[in-house]
Amino acid sequence: MTKPFYNHISFLILCATFTISLCASNDPYAILGLNKIANAQEIRKAYKQLAKEWHPDKIQRDGDSEKFVQIKLAYELLSDTDRRRVFDQHGVTDEDSHYLEKKYDYTGYNRFSLDQNDDPFGNRFIIDRNIVLYHKLSVTSNYFEKTILPNSEKKAQVVMFYSDWCFKCSRLVGAFEKIRDLLEPLGISFATVNAAHEKSTFRKTGASEVPQLVLILDNQFFLYRDHTLTPQKFVEFIRKKLPFKIIHRVANDNINDFLGGWMDNRVRALIFEPRSLIRLRYLLTAFEFYDRVAFGFVNMNSTRVSNIIARLKVNTSLDTILLFNEDSRSYTASICMPDIPIRTLIDVVSTNQFLVLPRLSSQAMLESVCPTEWNRPRKRLCVILITDKNKKNDFARVAFRDIALNSRYSTTRVRFAYMFKESQTEFVQAISKGSMEGLLKIVIIWRRDANLIKYEWVCGAYQNTNIVPESLINSTKIEIFDTVKRLLKSSEALNYEAFVQKLINEHSQGTLTKWISRFLYLVDYLFDNIEEETLLAAFSLLGTIGLMFAIGYTLIYFVRAEEENLKAQGHITESRDHHNNNLIPELKLYELRAEKYNGMVRLLKPGCRTLLLITDFQSRTKLIPYFHKAVWPYRKSKTLLFGHMAIEKGLPWFAEIIRLSLCTNRNLQVNPRNCVGTVLALNGHRKYFCMYHAKHPESVRGAKRILKITNVLLDTMEDPEVGTFLEKYNSEESEAEANILLEDNLLNSLDDWLVRLFDGRTQKYYINYWPDFSTK
Repeated sequence: MTKPFYNHISFLILCATFTISLCASNDPYAILGLNKIANAQEIRKAYKQLAKEWHPDKIQRDGDSEKFVQIKLAYELLSDTDRRRVFDQHGVTDEDSHYLEKKYDYTGYNRFSLDQNDDPFGNRFIIDRNIVLYHKLSVTSNYFEKTILPNSEKKAQVVMFYSDWCFKCSRLVGAFEKIRDLLEPLGISFATVNAAHEKSTFRKTGASEVPQLVLILDNQFFLYRDHTLTPQKFVEFIRKKLPFKIIHRVANDNINDFLGGWMDNRVRALIFEPRSLIRLRYLLTAFEFYDRVAFGFVNMNSTRVSNIIARLKVNTSLDTILLFNEDSRSYTASICMPDIPIRTLIDVVSTNQFLVLPRLSSQAMLESVCPTEWNRPRKRLCVILITDKNKKNDFARVAFRDIALNSRYSTTRVRFAYMFKESQTEFVQAISKGSMEGLLKIVIIWRRDANLIKYEWVCGAYQNTNIVPESLINSTKIEIFDTVKRLLKSSEALNYEAFVQKLINEHSQGTLTKWISRFLYLVDYLFDNIEEETLLAAFSLLGTIGLMFAIGYTLIYFVRAEEENLKAQGHITESRDHHNNNLIPELKLYELRAEKYNGMVRLLKPGCRTLLLITDFQSRTKLIPYFHKAVWPYRKSKTLLFGHMAIEKGLPWFAEIIRLSLCTNRNLQVNPRNCVGTVLALNGHRKYFCMYHAKHPESVRGAKRILKITNVLLDTMEDPEVGTFLEKYNSEESEAEANILLEDNLLNSLDDWLVRLFDGRTQKYYINYWPDFSTK
């Protein structure tokens, strides 16, 4: 390669690096260090922290002012709901990007500007001009897959499918807008999809026609099929589709079990309402924080909750939310208002969504409690107690929780948690370097990224001690705080480093639970999609089938009663014997004729054979019963076909297959009387046959002796077996020879030959083709 070529490559790499850096600098989420599902509180918090760090008054370095401007512009974009939605859909960050919201606004074409009096069709086809609302909220399939579906795991998503020339869609604009204005403040996201442009998304939801309103919860689609669309009906529809056990009913008898069940690693929240029906905002909040907070509902109008109200001193005229950690005796946060705003509710729950000492039971929990931070001055430490999953270590967890409560560090820099080493064996093994045997393991980690962590071990309490001295707890506490204080310094580094895998989700459903959930979802889907008329028709069909079975069972009952009566009278024996005889499997013998020749020989399937008995008109009545008896044990085989042939009809065909098997061009004169009693096993697919005859010279010695005897038969006239099949002169002397078997003895050795046939020890005579069977 030449030097200019190297320069060209370097220039391309430099351009690519510059392009990537430019794209990253224009991404407001990357500038603020957030993900695309961050809420307003997280955006504001990240902006304040970065603004303090990069403010020009505090840091005087080249480029600091540009960095601060980028942070400010990113915050302005993400804090504006409309501009943020435009960026998420189209990736535009300019301040003038609001023009994109008119992308689907077709009102400029004035397609429906006719005066109402000039409309030749009357009032039936007046189009609502507000259909532009559909175009304003319209999203693509890419946005549907990457944003709406992932967000549905935490928040309800409502999508309206429409098309431009759908008159029914235009009539529903007003109702859709009312529902949006009512439910969007509660945290439900609304979007529209043009079914004509995004057909794959339309089919994926199971919709069949427009307009179609679809509710999406945890990647599951629920179609609204009511003929009328009103806010009341749609709110009831959402209530029915939310998970059934998302909120527990709490009363005097189960309050302690509910508040003391924090071992499932969730904070407890009690909702007090002076009504029996839970508000939708509380249901949606419980759905959003289901994996972090367990919600309980207390109906203050009930007589079974008086002890709870007196114990917690709740105002019975206001809505109240109480949040509990591990201590069920006192709550950590509370809200008491006539109408709690959804934003206030979410902020309070999100702030208190973790226990004082949470368990790292999944990767999502690890990400929330111990987030990644690559910057050394802003590093976040997580102090983790690793214990066995048994009651012997409860004392250690209680002591460690007291240490966490007395921590003087902010939760944004230092968090406390614990882990079961039986459940997270891979994580524990990855950081086992430097651990202290014989002690409960306490490790301080700093997550640099998703897989890389730095960590350091500190001393803990002894494992097998049921009573921990106060001095040992104090020494452990001092050791933890001193180590944390030292490691928070930007100049200090942790001693060990490891690459870890994702934590196992301890709350994941088992196989049986998943199948049960899918079955329940299928039942719910069927009830949701089957109309009343279809359901009535199905019940009518099932009722008819059940009636038929009932009538049949009744008839069988009377028949059996009649049989018992006949048996008692002695008439049932003959009838039963006759019935049993009819049940004996039959063995059918087919006569080989020209019309059956192809089916019995030429068109036989591979692996199938036909056993054919050759008789004449005089001996057929004697030989067929013997043949039937010999092949009877093989009647159940599906690869065998049984038949017989009259030699008077099939002599030319029989003579031709003998000639083809001997590979000779000579015309053979076959004595038909000597062929009687011959049995042929014909393999039509592979074109060969095996032969049985009482005087046939075949033996177990093999093919050499067969060929030798065959040549002797053809070349000499002195052999005593000449004329058995082949003869040069058909005379009465040949028929009157003394060495002739009687017809009753022709099939005596057939049983032994059949055994050798199925063992593969009989001689196979191959031919090139199957000759025609004469129709005369």
